[in-house]
Amino acid sequence: MIQPTQAPLPPAAGSAAAANPAPHRVPNTDGIWYESYPPDVPRDIDVTQYESLVQFFDECIARFRERVAYVSVGANLTYGELGRKATAFGAYLQSIGVKPGERVAIMLPNTFQYPVSLFGVLKAGAVVVNVNPLYTVRELAHQLKDSGAQTIIVFENFAKTVEDALPGTKVKNVIVTGLGDLLADGPNLKGRLLNFMLRRVKKMVPAYKLPQAVPLLDALSAGYSLPLTPVRATHDDIALLQYTGGTTGVAKGAMLTHKNIIANLLQAKAWAERELKGEIETVLTPLPLYHIYSLTVNALIFMGLGGRNILIANPRDMKRVMMIIRHEKFTSMTAVNTLYNAFLDNEEFRKRDFSNLKLAMAGGMATQKAVADRFKAVTGKPIIEGYGLTECSPIVSMNPIDLDTMRDFDGSIGLPAPSTHVRFRKDDGSWANIGEAGELCVKGPQVMKGYWNRPEETAKVIDDEGWLATGDIGVMDSRGFIRLIDRKKDLIIVSGFNVYPNEIEDVIAAHPDVREVAAIGVPDAAHGERVKVFVVRRNPSLTAEQVIAHCRKNLTGYKVPKLVEFRDELPQTNVGKILRRALRDEELAKQKSA
Repeated sequence: MIQPTQAPLPPAAGSAAAANPAPHRVPNTDGIWYESYPPDVPRDIDVTQYESLVQFFDECIARFRERVAYVSVGANLTYGELGRKATAFGAYLQSIGVKPGERVAIMLPNTFQYPVSLFGVLKAGAVVVNVNPLYTVRELAHQLKDSGAQTIIVFENFAKTVEDALPGTKVKNVIVTGLGDLLADGPNLKGRLLNFMLRRVKKMVPAYKLPQAVPLLDALSAGYSLPLTPVRATHDDIALLQYTGGTTGVAKGAMLTHKNIIANLLQAKAWAERELKGEIETVLTPLPLYHIYSLTVNALIFMGLGGRNILIANPRDMKRVMMIIRHEKFTSMTAVNTLYNAFLDNEEFRKRDFSNLKLAMAGGMATQKAVADRFKAVTGKPIIEGYGLTECSPIVSMNPIDLDTMRDFDGSIGLPAPSTHVRFRKDDGSWANIGEAGELCVKGPQVMKGYWNRPEETAKVIDDEGWLATGDIGVMDSRGFIRLIDRKKDLIIVSGFNVYPNEIEDVIAAHPDVREVAAIGVPDAAHGERVKVFVVRRNPSLTAEQVIAHCRKNLTGYKVPKLVEFRDELPQTNVGKILRRALRDEELAKQKSA
């Protein structure tokens, strides 16, 4: 078991706490969460159970060879076929000179090509660099240059972006694929027709010039006849470079080792497998697998259970999503608050039979109580919220999966995962006790090795004892349950009072005429900052006065928004997390120009 240290996490250099450090002491929160663990959930996991993700993958393929691993565009991919294709792709990568430890970028949506590429890269001994397919040229160029990737696998819809981003990078190998390529093994008429429709009829593939590009089908064809040289990865070897921080600054590559990912999937598996013990569990996957939350939870945890994964390539196309799942019976699903909200606004979804649904999980952003209550009213099941961040592979805490009592949503992000310790650092640098707020700090086997080529940035968030500072403000109760208050960087200060956007957003989201909301602080000469909210209306007749009146009934005066702006949509990340920073930047630009 990883033991807590006896000293508090040191404050940032130059801060008031650094100049006047508080007395060192052990907080009375340490370990109190164990008494609240569900039955059969261990305090610790054995991370030595697997030497690498490749060993985990090979074991799953051997155990579940005949089962369906993935469903996409009405086609099935079995575990056995996934193993065969991943091995062939790994052999091909080795044949073109990809060396152990070399970074390989994967720029793919949720299709069969993603797991084939992911495990193929790992079997070749290389490091996976996950890339958002919707990146701009600037964003992609930064990630390719920063990672030093020499190979990229890309969906043909985004190949033009790759072409424009290549100058100045080290990329020499480009592998291109289309949506229909892997829908069948062998002659694939359906796939060819689908590719033709997307390219020629719907014009969804912009023209590009990549003369060095190799079709993925050709790479696999070559790989089938090539030997794969086994590469023995160790716990300390990097498995993923997972970029983060793009919403708060320059994106940094979190170095996630084989140990980090193995630890996290075993932590979550130990937590959930008591309830997920059906013959074949089916999970709905609308969140992109290139995002660490979906990758760990949907791809890896359910692989360990021999589960069946329904891939959704574009969750924003709700009409198509409903078409895909119309005749599917899934036992689990993952989503973020905005996506659950979109599901609940869809009439067909609300009329579904949810008798097979066991587990609905949420992460990535705070789940609003109004959304959670609507979901339970429609499905009869609670949303189980957890907490994590890229730097922790990503899971830090989880709510108990107590399907018998069907607990009401209370906003808690749960208990620390097995083999994980959590503390809260106050502004003076000392550790907080029960009921005291502070910055959430984490220590455990899932905590990243550091940021790629950024030792100074790493030192800012991980201390010498291994405590990672998350930047989130939270508090722990006497049972060990954690409640987040907000992001430190999103804190609004009105006349010296702390105002947390999550609280305002939760209140406004409860209004029946509101679909989405974001709250930010804008500069104010008299009060330092004032609260502004951006609202997407469910009812077009909703007025700013009605929003403010609703807030006055539920919030202290200084928390009530002074400004309300209605929008058709709010800026979001690729997984649906609302970007407050983008809204703040807009406001600051307006004020500057004025």
